[in-house]
Amino acid sequence: MKVVRYGTDAVPFMKETAITVGTFDGVHVGHVGVLHLMRDVAQRHGERIVVVTFDPHPQIVLAKEGREPLRLLTGIDERCELLAAQGVDLTVVIPFTRDFAATEASDFVRTVIVRDIGVQHFFIGHDHVFGKDRGGNEELLQRLSPDLDFTVEGIPPLSFGGVVVSSTKIRNALKGGDLQGASTMLGRDYSVRGVVVRGDGRGRQLGIPTANIAPSDEYKLLPANGVYAVMAVINSEPRLGMANIGLRPTFTSDTKPTLEVHFLDVDIDLYERTLDVTFIAKIRDERRFESREEFLAQLQLDRMQTTTYQHHIKEWRTS
Repeated sequence: MKVVRYGTDAVPFMKETAITVGTFDGVHVGHVGVLHLMRDVAQRHGERIVVVTFDPHPQIVLAKEGREPLRLLTGIDERCELLAAQGVDLTVVIPFTRDFAATEASDFVRTVIVRDIGVQHFFIGHDHVFGKDRGGNEELLQRLSPDLDFTVEGIPPLSFGGVVVSSTKIRNALKGGDLQGASTMLGRDYSVRGVVVRGDGRGRQLGIPTANIAPSDEYKLLPANGVYAVMAVINSEPRLGMANIGLRPTFTSDTKPTLEVHFLDVDIDLYERTLDVTFIAKIRDERRFESREEFLAQLQLDRMQTTTYQHHIKEWRTS
């Protein structure tokens, strides 16, 4: 799949294009359903599949000053990788700014979509809106399509297990520690990509060395505070670990959550490596311990519970 940044890279024009526009945060099962519909039409008509998306996320750019920014399921790099895995031929990333947000929806369709990218079939969700004052929708596209020579493909709500999936629902599930619900809606286990950075070394002093993960995307959503069974690929091998997300109240009481991972039976210097930490299950909530001994005793229990997920490693090797 080719990825181009609109306004910086040359965009390959092609009239024979099935296109859709959206943030696609998470590339969840609902998004995948849309992409499958696009693939069916594109194959019948000899078209390429194009996704137009935005970076930063529009809600981050347009957020009111002082408000907590939206936390994302996927940064732009991960999003593009997931789109590529679904057979998308071209992803056009539009740098989203307040100036761009002032673009009239009809101008966006005429210039960006029709003139610069090309479109034969325009796919749009039944409730999707775009452009200045959210003026772009399926009705607008239907009005524009005869003069601009494209066909509008309206997408009805796609439900899975009786639930209409959305990125917001997945974020809420993760914030509530519901990994299973999030995984079901994503179609995969949730993961956080990040670089291993230097910590305070307390874990090693306690005999439980940890990798301190700084998420690669500053807006990446971390699941609810707590202890989790996780997995990451290290030196081409899947490794099981237990992760802590939270403020570490027993020792420091940080001001914002951090992600630390202790990999079981791994004694490798991971400093400055990039890891994809996949969350398998939540073990317990984070809590404050009254003593070092109480803390270490609980970690042994956490470790024992984490080892019960060893079958995930075997499944990964055979997948």
